[in-house]
Amino acid sequence: MSKFKVLSIALLSMVSISHAQDISQAKKAIDAEQFESAKTILKSIINAKPTNGTAAFHLGNVYMLQNNIDSAKIYYQKGLTGTEGAKLNNIGFGLIDLDNGNAAAAEAKFASVTKDLKKKDIEEYLFIGRAYTYSLKPDYKKAIEVLNKAKTINPLDAQVNLALGNAYYGDKNQNEAYSAYRNAYSIDNTLLRAKMQLGVLLKGAKAYTEAIKAFDEVVAINPNYGPVYREIAETYYLWGRNEPSKFRVYVDKALVNYEKYLSLTDYSLNSRMRHADFLIVAGEYKALEAEANKMVELDKVNPRILRYLGFSAYQNGNYDVAIKSLDSYISNSSNRVIALDYQNLGFAKIKKSINADAKTVDTVLFDSGVLDVKKSVEMEPGVAINLSEFGKKLYEQKLYKQAAAIYEIAVMNKESKNYVLDNFYLGNSLYFDNTGKDVVKPDPTALQRADLAFAAVIEAAPSTQDAYIYRARTNSLLENDEMTIKYYSDYINVVTAKGPEELAKPAVIKKIIESYNTSAASYANTDKVKAKEYFNKTLAIDPTNQYALDSLKTLK
Repeated sequence: MSKFKVLSIALLSMVSISHAQDISQAKKAIDAEQFESAKTILKSIINAKPTNGTAAFHLGNVYMLQNNIDSAKIYYQKGLTGTEGAKLNNIGFGLIDLDNGNAAAAEAKFASVTKDLKKKDIEEYLFIGRAYTYSLKPDYKKAIEVLNKAKTINPLDAQVNLALGNAYYGDKNQNEAYSAYRNAYSIDNTLLRAKMQLGVLLKGAKAYTEAIKAFDEVVAINPNYGPVYREIAETYYLWGRNEPSKFRVYVDKALVNYEKYLSLTDYSLNSRMRHADFLIVAGEYKALEAEANKMVELDKVNPRILRYLGFSAYQNGNYDVAIKSLDSYISNSSNRVIALDYQNLGFAKIKKSINADAKTVDTVLFDSGVLDVKKSVEMEPGVAINLSEFGKKLYEQKLYKQAAAIYEIAVMNKESKNYVLDNFYLGNSLYFDNTGKDVVKPDPTALQRADLAFAAVIEAAPSTQDAYIYRARTNSLLENDEMTIKYYSDYINVVTAKGPEELAKPAVIKKIIESYNTSAASYANTDKVKAKEYFNKTLAIDPTNQYALDSLKTLK
């Protein structure tokens, strides 16, 4: 019996070590972003020992990484009833509270985890720090505070230093982040993520050459470390955005490295979704459509696939599929809707509303699309950057009223790099919409809005000479003689200040003549002396100008 007892204890010890090794393997799989492998390992541990709260916690974390909140909750709840690591699961629920904006509830849960800690326990602080860092509503300073408690206990813990680096990086403290990542890798040179993050810092600083070099060093150590290829892919993409002339070259490199990343992680639905997200930012919509159709084969009911189908269908000109897919995705209240969902839906509706001859527009569908586009900018002002090109295409089709509706939304974001140009096109769209052959009487409200748009251009970029000429024309349509004369005069002053070379341009000469003639006509009823003066200025440039000659005869 005693031998049996000793053997049983030995076997139990082996089982415990095996579980510990398995959790260690799961952690390595998570770090390598092989989430399906990690889930398989953790589920096998839980199947063998349902009371293993630590495994349940890590499994819940994997589901959180995959945006599957419901499954995460199931495993966190299961973990709370465990006989080991049960309290860790309160950190998981605290993370969900943080995501939902309930910091007080999260803090209460975190406090329940840390109140009875032993003197040398740091794991709990580590996971709480990560929760504050990776929440959808992060609190980096709180993360740093919590992680520094762990560092005080054990300054040579590599994972704590890595977590501090991530928190400092989120807090935009590059120097402290660099120091923490360097310390983490010095403590444990098998921790490739810490070394990789040194490259991420360089990527964030737009030092793309140095970043690629840093990532290549990681590849040299372990060419099978998948996450580094994702970082390389994103670096080449950003590099291409910053060097437009090389965009295609760099994006092609990015796509090759992203495929390498996928091959070293897994080809699960979630991995394909990460790939699809990258294809969206890279503008690879043909590839996105192919990827979306592959995902349909794997899972016909996953709602996010509708997003990818919608985005790719819109970009590839299949507006009916785009509208149907995105409408279905947005209408499901359980889906996490982003601004681009509404923007692409709106764009698809607008494109469908325009007849092939670009002469007739389904106003009901168009107006519905505009509301979707407006909602997208209200959700995320940054997406307004996409409106400039879209509005320009409508403008070039001479759909001025429709272009104005888009530019009106674009200028809602004053921080947009296209703010000045968007205001210029807004003003022009409204102006031209009131000068067409079919216009019986100009709309004063629209023209007043155009005047304000040109005013915004002039305020932000006073040397934009055509803003003055169009503002003058707009005020001429409004029959505001005083302002018409003023802005024509401002135009002449601006081009004159640019020197003889500018004044010699045929297009500028033509506009100067327009300025003199229209100003003279504005003076004709109130100040004939001034009117004659301006017509004579025209004749000084163009002695045969018939309008000026005829007008002077009339004034005599």
